[in-house]
Amino acid sequence: MAEDPRAENPRDWETETRLVRGGMARSPYGEISEALFLTQSFAYESAEAADRRFSGADPGFIYQRFGNPTTQMFEDRLALLEGADVCRATASGMSAVHVSLMGLLKAGDHLVAGRALFGSSRWIISQWLPRFGVEATYVDATDLEAWKNAIRPNTKALLVESPANPLLEVTAIGAVAEIAHAAGAKLIVDNVFATPIFQKPLALGADVVVYSATKHIDGQGRVLGGAILGGEALMTEAYKDLLRHTGPAMSPFNSWVLLKALETLELRVRRQSETAARVADLIASSGKVRQTIYCGRPDHPQAAIIANQMSGGGNLLAFDLGSREAAWRFLNALQIFDISNNLGDAKSMATHPCTTTHRSMSQAEREEIGLTEGWVRMSVGLEGVGDLSRDVTRALDAA
Repeated sequence: MAEDPRAENPRDWETETRLVRGGMARSPYGEISEALFLTQSFAYESAEAADRRFSGADPGFIYQRFGNPTTQMFEDRLALLEGADVCRATASGMSAVHVSLMGLLKAGDHLVAGRALFGSSRWIISQWLPRFGVEATYVDATDLEAWKNAIRPNTKALLVESPANPLLEVTAIGAVAEIAHAAGAKLIVDNVFATPIFQKPLALGADVVVYSATKHIDGQGRVLGGAILGGEALMTEAYKDLLRHTGPAMSPFNSWVLLKALETLELRVRRQSETAARVADLIASSGKVRQTIYCGRPDHPQAAIIANQMSGGGNLLAFDLGSREAAWRFLNALQIFDISNNLGDAKSMATHPCTTTHRSMSQAEREEIGLTEGWVRMSVGLEGVGDLSRDVTRALDAA
């Protein structure tokens, strides 16, 4: 049957419509809320039908590890939002980072990574990949000459977080993509802090985007999840078989939770960003911190890059109280903010990176990215800005 020429093209939809209706695949029952398919496997009408399904001659699902109708809707919706050909969901954000690297690298290859990374990402690069014969070089991600100088003939991938965890360092994604492509390498961008609402790495030249869907995409502290997105050819060549056979699959239940969470993603992150900007200004003007870093402030070290590639400041900020003792006094005085290493949640959270998220890094590695013991990282939620401001003011007094 020919397609209806009057049919809506989801790629023409506005962001809000994509988040609510993208990827919708209703069952014959015509449900409004997307169906949750809690099944491990699928039945076939005949042995011949099973043969055609496994050969790829017929479309359809085979096994939950390979795909699931609920997970497919989540993947299609996130791909539509990101502007990607393909999205593949994974069990967690770190499984997405791990797979994104393993799909592009083999023994004898070289990786270049921004030195400001989440602690677990640093562990994969420094401790895990060398077991398989992959070498890595860390660079100052804001220094384009450092990226160029780190390239070797066997460099196959570049990895960057932008904004980076925990001090919100921002990289010129387009410029680094050009360096990668000139060397025949691929650029992977961890976009979790910016969210797909405020930054589109693929449009800036990146080849692969990864997310911890645990963070803003869920945004309500319920489930783990991750995602890898990119062009169809690369996603097939580098990741299809790896994901199929190693099994970091997202559960259908988690897919359903994240699918429903996408409906409110833009509303949440825009509200959080507005509040975070006011909290950041409050902290910066208090006279009680050495430095405040927020992507929406004009004094951010990479403010010009942010203006070029991000459309919002996000809900993360960091500030330096000068010592571990002062940072802990601040955290212990909070009554509304939770002390938690998570981020992107509806509930506001604050953490001490040196002793939590970046604990696995050596002191020398932390100092290399400017992470000293006085820093606090804060994730602003959906509470009232007056309540959060009062809580922060009281904690600053205590610090």
